[in-house]
Amino acid sequence: MSFAVILSLTVLLVLATLLPLSRSTHWWIRDLDFPRLQIAAVGATLLVAELFFLDLKAVGHDIIIAATLACMLYQAWWIFPYTRPYPNEVKLCADGASQDDRLRILASNVLGSNRNAAGLIAMIREHQPDIFVTLESTAWWQSQLDMLETEYPYTIKCPLENLYGMHVYSRLPLKNSTTRFLVEPDIPSMHTTVVLRSGQTVQVHFLHPTPPSPTENDESAARDAELMIVAKQVANLECPVIVAGDLNDVAWSPTTRLFRKISGLLDPRVGRGMFNTFHADHWFLRWPLDHLFHSRHFTLSFIKRLPSFGSDHFPVLVELVYDEPAGASQEGLVADAADEELGEEKIAEEAEKVLDAQRPS
Repeated sequence: MSFAVILSLTVLLVLATLLPLSRSTHWWIRDLDFPRLQIAAVGATLLVAELFFLDLKAVGHDIIIAATLACMLYQAWWIFPYTRPYPNEVKLCADGASQDDRLRILASNVLGSNRNAAGLIAMIREHQPDIFVTLESTAWWQSQLDMLETEYPYTIKCPLENLYGMHVYSRLPLKNSTTRFLVEPDIPSMHTTVVLRSGQTVQVHFLHPTPPSPTENDESAARDAELMIVAKQVANLECPVIVAGDLNDVAWSPTTRLFRKISGLLDPRVGRGMFNTFHADHWFLRWPLDHLFHSRHFTLSFIKRLPSFGSDHFPVLVELVYDEPAGASQEGLVADAADEELGEEKIAEEAEKVLDAQRPS
């Protein structure tokens, strides 16, 4: 391998590492938050090549190797919390936890053009979630899923043909359910109160903001603003809270970390794995886009990624247990004054789109 090739690849690695440090919301910069595992793997491969082909005694070659090593370690630092050696952020539930305090949620981006509804329905009947939410679901998907209404009589429906339709089906009672358009007029989110079998109520918010992408939004501002609005609305609430959905952002990105800091919600994946859900068809390009965050009122029974059924996303199944005494000592990320200010700035960037009724108090 020639020196010119190694140098060029090292420069690209350094740029891919440094550009996301900016607060720029341009899609081609923010999308570099996603493949940190892949970039770290490229860095490790490049480091091996450099050690093999470069002369450590030559002027500047040691700098190239040091830059590659620094980039690789920096990328790995972001994803390390989503590996097994890292301490769990959420405790496992106690043995023999009451069934009445359990809440099992299945979330699936179905892919609007996918027609394997039978595959999803079979999965729902196998795993018996208390609630399942579908994203990208159209009127056709609603016509297929409505056959489950005898088992899941409580519903919230918003079929759309723009890849942002959303449906919620629940066997547990839902109260005060609303569909809101927080930032963009055709991008819904769903908000409801779930009544557990024990009678305990839980606020649940389902989101699917638009991604930074050349085919959708040139910038991440709309996505970021929606996440910050919800984070501020649930921050410091004393009641149990869950936020779930396809956030079109990875678990380790600065925006998702800011959401966790401001909301105070916990991530059950920390210390357990990445649970990469997208892209289902490309094993080498996968990252965690589908999330479930919750307040300290819950401990974790289990979290698992389910098999593909034709969508470009894998479904995710999570079971939480309401146990406020056990969960009280759990610690997540903590916001400081700079984080709060940044959250306000992200909402202000989309101020013209955010209705006064949706602004957090």
